[in-house]
Amino acid sequence: GGGDEEEQHVEEFIPVSHQPPTSLLLIVAAVVQVAMATSAVPSDNLPTYKLVVVGDGGVGKSALTIQFFQKIFVPDYDPTIEDSYLKHTEIDGQWAILDVLDTAGQEEFSAMREQYMRTGDGFLIVFSVTDKASFEHVDRFHQLILRVKDREAFPMVLVANKVDLVHLRKVTIDQGQEMAAKHNITYIETSAKDPPMNVDKAFHELVRVIRQQVPERNQKKKKKMKWRAERSTASHRFHCAIL
Repeated sequence: GGGDEEEQHVEEFIPVSHQPPTSLLLIVAAVVQVAMATSAVPSDNLPTYKLVVVGDGGVGKSALTIQFFQKIFVPDYDPTIEDSYLKHTEIDGQWAILDVLDTAGQEEFSAMREQYMRTGDGFLIVFSVTDKASFEHVDRFHQLILRVKDREAFPMVLVANKVDLVHLRKVTIDQGQEMAAKHNITYIETSAKDPPMNVDKAFHELVRVIRQQVPERNQKKKKKMKWRAERSTASHRFHCAIL
């Protein structure tokens, strides 16, 4: 009857208790991993980050972008094309939608430049380590972004591309790091050629910078609101100190 079934049921589970604890731990770990993966499936309610890839023509902006999205290396690409790409990706355990604009580098195709700069949440400023002029133009891109955004700082990452071309290198690591330090932005060396180097890292790092900036931006707004609320009661000599 029922008693026999219970007895049999207990006997079936006895061998499991004699198994080494490590096996049990592995099973538990696997179950937890599956549960985490299931819970991390992207939802419709994800934050979208608009990333803009800027830099001189021929520095490898399209090669970097296509390598990031399609995992292939495209050596030749029409420099007049401005393409936009969408991707769901997980960065530091948080899913997001990346909306990446690969811009045309040539000056004659820059009519849309200020428009896309206004909408961008973060920028990859790309130069080629084989092209000294593209490195010298980093300042110009940095200044233009800040001017359009009307900000003293904004999420950016300086990307030194084509580091695989060691024999053609004209910009050193030290020079690149100095440029990034001058503008207080992150510096990453990349190669879009297979096997790619730091391509994913460059885009992911920019998202991290944006995520860090958002609370700071909100904090500044809160301080201004507080100052406006207290302005009527505060004396004039304290205004500058509060701001």
